Amino acid sequence: MARSAGSPLSFRPKPGSIPDSPGVYRFRDAHGRVIYVGKAKSLRQRLNSYFADFSALHPRTQSMLTTAADVDWTVVGTEVEALQLEYSWIKEFDPRFNVKYRDDKSYPYLAVTMGEDFPRVQVMRGAKRKGTRYFGPYSHAWAIRETVDLLLRVFPVRTCSAGVFKRAGQIGRPCLLGYIDKCSAPCVGRVTPEEHRDLAEDFCDFMAGNTSRFIKRLEKEMREAAGEQEYERAARLRDDIQALQRALEKQAVVLGEGTDADVIALAEDPLEAAVQVFYVRGGRIRGQRGWVVDKVEETSPGELVEQFLLQMYAEASPDSMPREVLVPALPPDNDAVAELLTEQRRARVEVRVPQRGDKRSLMETVERNAKESLAQHKIRRASDLTSRSKALQEVADALDLDQAPLRIECYDVSHLQGENVVASMVVFEDGLARKSEYRRFAVKTKEGDVASIYEVIMRRFRRYLEERSATGELAADDDAGHGPIDPETGKPRKFAYPPNLVVVDGAGPQAAAAQRALDELGIDDVSVCGLAKRLEEVWLPGDDQPVIMPRSSEGLYLLQRVRDEAHRFAITYHRSKRSKTVKESALDSVPGLGPARRQALLKHFGSVKKLREATAAEICEVPGIGPSIAEVIVSTLKGESP
Repeated sequence: MARSAGSPLSFRPKPGSIPDSPGVYRFRDAHGRVIYVGKAKSLRQRLNSYFADFSALHPRTQSMLTTAADVDWTVVGTEVEALQLEYSWIKEFDPRFNVKYRDDKSYPYLAVTMGEDFPRVQVMRGAKRKGTRYFGPYSHAWAIRETVDLLLRVFPVRTCSAGVFKRAGQIGRPCLLGYIDKCSAPCVGRVTPEEHRDLAEDFCDFMAGNTSRFIKRLEKEMREAAGEQEYERAARLRDDIQALQRALEKQAVVLGEGTDADVIALAEDPLEAAVQVFYVRGGRIRGQRGWVVDKVEETSPGELVEQFLLQMYAEASPDSMPREVLVPALPPDNDAVAELLTEQRRARVEVRVPQRGDKRSLMETVERNAKESLAQHKIRRASDLTSRSKALQEVADALDLDQAPLRIECYDVSHLQGENVVASMVVFEDGLARKSEYRRFAVKTKEGDVASIYEVIMRRFRRYLEERSATGELAADDDAGHGPIDPETGKPRKFAYPPNLVVVDGAGPQAAAAQRALDELGIDDVSVCGLAKRLEEVWLPGDDQPVIMPRSSEGLYLLQRVRDEAHRFAITYHRSKRSKTVKESALDSVPGLGPARRQALLKHFGSVKKLREATAAEICEVPGIGPSIAEVIVSTLKGESP
């Protein structure tokens, strides 16, 4: 049953009910959403500390407890199990009060797509993909490109996109890099797939720090070529050696040649912390990366390090993990953390604090970087927090709301002459986009934007009421519910949480349609407004005149960002749906062509347009397509009777 938040004493566990065992605990809010996950060697001691003296707690811990309405726990057998369960719950529930390390910027990596038939070297950002080897991160993308340009002389691996690669194979002529010997041109068969993969493996070995064997091999070949009076070949090998040496010079030597370590340093104040990591492979600094984190409660450096190690390495591939992790302070459960990292790497990992020598000197350098990173972040954050708080308050004042709209939902409708009508719902919490909460709608009505807005709002909030009812939240005497949480998965339901403010893309009619839908559903605690594109006017339902917000106001800027994001999300969905419809309508008319072969054709040619341009012989190259069906496809797509 959902309880009202406010006083921690209202949900304090009964004396003696908490086990004196290691385990993991969860605080939930009044809606049943998990807001904090923690672990403890003794659940009894740890949880009792929250309820003993409220005034002595960290301000953010106080905020968490007043937001919470319930607490539960799970007993585990070992500290390693507690670490694993804590991380999995943090990942699953994304609790708002937990320590979450955020990249202070998007770092580029050098990536080699070893999962492809012909591996490709490229610059990548964002989430890592399975089957791809990553090196870095680097501070700038141009630093990667300079390194790659040097190494392609010796390891001419493919760098082109899938489209360029396929096109070169079709016309039988490689791109420019193939002509200047910076690509081995596997697209036209100059090397076999196995030979090209060997080149990619050598490229990865060099980037991983195994450099000396390649230079020694080239030096031996250069001497042999000179001895055989093949001076041009010897000169090329000399230039190759110099290229490798220049690539190595870009990475400073800081430790012994066999050293593989991640050097981690912290800089913190009472509210925030910054983390910097230097990646040392083969004694050279291969990359650098930074994170920032909000402190939720009084946290020691060792506890921050433990949380960071879990989030950084829990899903890392074994070959990307170092033998040694150098930290500013040992985690409270260092043995358990080291055991967990060892399991992840499938080889021993040592976590320790460097005390003297080159490693201590490097740690001091990383610490200076962390302090500078925290200082820069605080400058940006102060402006960001101030502007977001000001924006929310300005929206509340302009629309005469009781409180600042901490959760805003915005809806936009997209279509092309009334066809493929879709709508989007985007969510901003505390002035920031929460993309995991975005939703898409395929609109059924074709009576215009006003009717579409009415339909979408009805569907969204009807789902909200149904889910509240299903969990027992609407029934005061029902003790079985836990708010809008799916009891089977333990995750929030899709439309579980109501917004404080609904924004619709449009003027008075659209806002009135949204308000009418809410009124018919009996929802009276959600405010509505419309934002018209032409003059950026804010419309309230039933008003004859718009609310005029100053053009330079943070509040109007926030509403514009919310509206533009909803428009972008709707357009993206509309285009994908329209593209799918075009593909289906064109190929559905081909007699005897099933879904599997349609998919194979689109995958091979990339689009219906290119398929129309293909001959019957080219279509026969697709697995499962014979000469007779190929002729039928050609004649059907050209509008002739098969």
